Amino acid sequence: MNKITDLDRIDIELIALLRKHARMSNKDLAAQVGIAPSTALERIRRLRERGVISGFHAEVDADAVGIGLQAMVAVRLVQHSTALVEAFHQHLSRLPEVLAYYHVAGADDYLVHVAVRDPAHLRAFLLSAFTQRAEVGHLETHLIFEFRRNPAVPIYR
Repeated sequence: MNKITDLDRIDIELIALLRKHARMSNKDLAAQVGIAPSTALERIRRLRERGVISGFHAEVDADAVGIGLQAMVAVRLVQHSTALVEAFHQHLSRLPEVLAYYHVAGADDYLVHVAVRDPAHLRAFLLSAFTQRAEVGHLETHLIFEFRRNPAVPIYR
């Protein structure tokens, strides 16, 4: 079963609404797309079972939790092997400062989105988390002045 081709207009509208407002009540979701609340509940349950909807997340205000600085760290590995890549993934997933990481093509191998208290914390983090790793050959840090997530998700059919 192809997850994408099985989505109809109502599924797509439900996904879009949940992406923008994950706490919207089932009653309001149903009203927005023009279906019964029981139908909306069942459709969302099926979307979760199929893995189309993988979870619900809270947006957190960075300042409120002491995050004063965010950065994207471009990382180049010294060599590429399955073992090194998997070890690096495991390392990144254990670091609480890492919000997200992307294994990418191009001059850099990874883009790592990090959140820290301040510049001193960023420096200490980069030194301990990256420069001491044998597989890391080069780092380039880009400070993030503003970050906004687009709640819309393109759905291609």
